[in-house]
Amino acid sequence: MPFKKLHSYIKEILETLEISTPTPFQSASIPIIKSGANIYCTAPKNSGKTTTLLLTTLQKLKCEAVGTAPRAIILVEDKDSALELYETFIKYTRYNSLRVYLCDEKLHIDVQKSEIFEGQDILISTPKNMNKLFLLNGVNTSQLKIFNIDDAEFLSQRSAYTATMAITQGITKCQFVIYSEKMQPILKRLESYFMKHPKTVSI
Repeated sequence: MPFKKLHSYIKEILETLEISTPTPFQSASIPIIKSGANIYCTAPKNSGKTTTLLLTTLQKLKCEAVGTAPRAIILVEDKDSALELYETFIKYTRYNSLRVYLCDEKLHIDVQKSEIFEGQDILISTPKNMNKLFLLNGVNTSQLKIFNIDDAEFLSQRSAYTATMAITQGITKCQFVIYSEKMQPILKRLESYFMKHPKTVSI
């Protein structure tokens, strides 16, 4: 069972939340994500994709703050999705030192840049906002370990796709994990760019 092989902190939180049994998707995807491979994760709604993203990100960062440079980036479709995911992460990281940062478009970009510079572990943002930060050298990617895209169907929007391509161009030595309900042609196209030698989990 995947949950048994996760960090002890994660197991404690899952127990507190009374989550004891992984979904079929989680059983199939968590071990492969833990292996470090680039991966496409496709499954219907309510299969446990977002929880998988959350658990594997915490696992990758060993549930503790390190340094000042971000070690995980998560792209989502819009600011409402970003806020919802941020609040979920806070629920899971409340009792450890990990720093989760919501790149809030309401804040001036220079404010976001300075707050990230102070030290954050996980950044949650829309592609457009994250690309602005990248253009201003507002994100140090030297320590980046995992880059997630949640509900990645939104990459069919030209502006989101273009921003994501711009962001990923400068990132090396990082695991990419893409979550979606179905494998779309636009997602397969990413293999020519940053999704090198990807594996696929499909439920």
